[in-house]
Amino acid sequence: MTTMEGQRHGLDPDLRSPLDPLYEPEFAAFDKSILGRRQIKDTNVLKNNEAFPLNVDQGVTERFVFELSQLSEREPEIESLELRDEDHTWEEQEEGEEEEEQQEEGEEYSDGLNDESLDTEPADSSSLSVEQKLGKRQQGGRRIFISANTCLQPQAFNATKTTQPPPQLTLYVSTSTDNVEPGPDADASSQVSMVFKEGAIMYNFTTTSDVYVGVHAPNVREIFDGPYNMKIAISTDGYYYSYNVDDDADLIWVDSDSQGALLITHNLTDSNDEGEQQKFMEAPPYVLFAQDKSDPSINGVKYSFCGLEQYAQIATTKDGKYSNMVQTGMTRRGQGNFPKQQFFFSGLKPSTSYIGILANVTNPGSSNLVGSGGHVFKATNFQTKSGKLFSRDPGSNQVGTNAQELIQPDHGNCNIVLNLTFCDQVAYSVPSNPKFGNASVLAKFYDDYAAEAYGFFKKALAQIPCEAPVTQRYSLTRNCTDCDAAYKDWLCSVTIPRCEDFSNNASYLHPRAMNQPFPNGETLDNATVSLYAEKYGDGKVLSKAFMESRSSRIDEFIKPGPYKEVLPCDYLCYRLVQSCPSSMGFGCPLPGQKGFNSSYYIKNETNGEVWRCWFFGERGRCRKGLLLALEVLVLLDNLVARGWVSFAELRGSA
Repeated sequence: MTTMEGQRHGLDPDLRSPLDPLYEPEFAAFDKSILGRRQIKDTNVLKNNEAFPLNVDQGVTERFVFELSQLSEREPEIESLELRDEDHTWEEQEEGEEEEEQQEEGEEYSDGLNDESLDTEPADSSSLSVEQKLGKRQQGGRRIFISANTCLQPQAFNATKTTQPPPQLTLYVSTSTDNVEPGPDADASSQVSMVFKEGAIMYNFTTTSDVYVGVHAPNVREIFDGPYNMKIAISTDGYYYSYNVDDDADLIWVDSDSQGALLITHNLTDSNDEGEQQKFMEAPPYVLFAQDKSDPSINGVKYSFCGLEQYAQIATTKDGKYSNMVQTGMTRRGQGNFPKQQFFFSGLKPSTSYIGILANVTNPGSSNLVGSGGHVFKATNFQTKSGKLFSRDPGSNQVGTNAQELIQPDHGNCNIVLNLTFCDQVAYSVPSNPKFGNASVLAKFYDDYAAEAYGFFKKALAQIPCEAPVTQRYSLTRNCTDCDAAYKDWLCSVTIPRCEDFSNNASYLHPRAMNQPFPNGETLDNATVSLYAEKYGDGKVLSKAFMESRSSRIDEFIKPGPYKEVLPCDYLCYRLVQSCPSSMGFGCPLPGQKGFNSSYYIKNETNGEVWRCWFFGERGRCRKGLLLALEVLVLLDNLVARGWVSFAELRGSA
């Protein structure tokens, strides 16, 4: 296994030395029990795939032993070796590891370590069957996986002065009968030592002897009070506790408002089998922890499942119980309509940066199987919407650019809505007003509005001969089902605009309702309005697209006040025109035409700016290849409509 591969598996290649396979002389006339095993004092016995919790006092080394004699002759089933993230499967760990072990054997670790029982089997061929691999390992030794989590840390006497977490625990491992009490005072040549990383440790090797383990807690009583609490487990199947902070997390930040955030996983499966999908829909596999970046309480345990349960400010579960600050569930919303798990956090602070840490338990409900201790993924950054006004003159109810800058609570005019009945793909912040009602009332208002407009469209679509023979339909490439879906997506995008704080100065955002008061009664000052008039208007007056919301109904009933809109991708409109009969009269402005810049957004090809529009299914990105495909389809439709090519000719060319 190369250094890069070792790091990908969460292992430090420099820590795999004295316990890797070396030559083992076997003498049939002598049993190891009479070759001089030292007596073990105060040692905790570890069982296969069973977590052992205990306190470790500062300055103390707790010791453990794992006896191979407890194992049966039958190797475990290969299915039990696989973790959810597939980063620690048996097959991946085997690739190249024997080659590395042979190199270490003649180089770094030929320093006289007297481990008489380590595996010396040659490298397994990748072409061997699973049965052959397991058989060969049984002859040469057992693969041992040691993992542990720090659940509690000593606390600083003076948290104001002590900004760093306490030092990490240290793991010591020996397989030598001459060192049955590994630790800081034992012979370093007969043991391996590893420092925990953010409250977690993972280590594996192959052996045919009992395994002796020590966990040492540093003595920092002058600064920190109390013991460490940890859980340790040994397994012959895979890691009981694990983490992977090298690969990107299976988590996407969707949107946030001033007090909440919505995050969602990628597709949990891409299988079209309904039974496979239903397994995920019935049992959400993940939990999520959230932490204010400025709060150091989880420092030192970010890779520890039980540590996050204890210290994270917000957790989906704690001690197996769900938190009322996190709502989680399964959804098919988004591309492909495949199962995904979503998390909605509430009770967050405005204008605050957070990290979200995804985790899962491979075998929920089972405490004696590999992966039961939990797997922790790489953190995802997100932040709540700003609680900062531009500025405010003392004694004035205007905010803008002229007055002394002052931090104020958020206006609260962007709120996340989700789980709508009709616009079921909507899950983001929308223009709001605390006086209008809570998120459920707000969601129903927008959803009912869109459903009402959709009803009129359905009446018009009913006049189209959708069931006519293919050659008599309005399009070769589209039908009424396509038209219906395209209209619904477009309708929901324009009747339920995506909202950002007015204080957000991103260039792709479009100001709305600038002549309206904020929910708290404050208004934009004249200098701010004039600045926008010079930038977007004729220097004196701003158009209605800036002074009002996209829909007058929003200003009439919700009255959110000034906000900025994340514009929909233009292809939502183009797809509508391309999918529906021309007799329905749909049309879209083109780039450069009046109304386009206030209605839709496309990528700026000249400066490489990322796609800053949105569409249902993916945050903030449109796909160029899809746009090109749609342009080809509409070209074919135009050729047929003008009589320049026939349906039969197009079929023949296909």
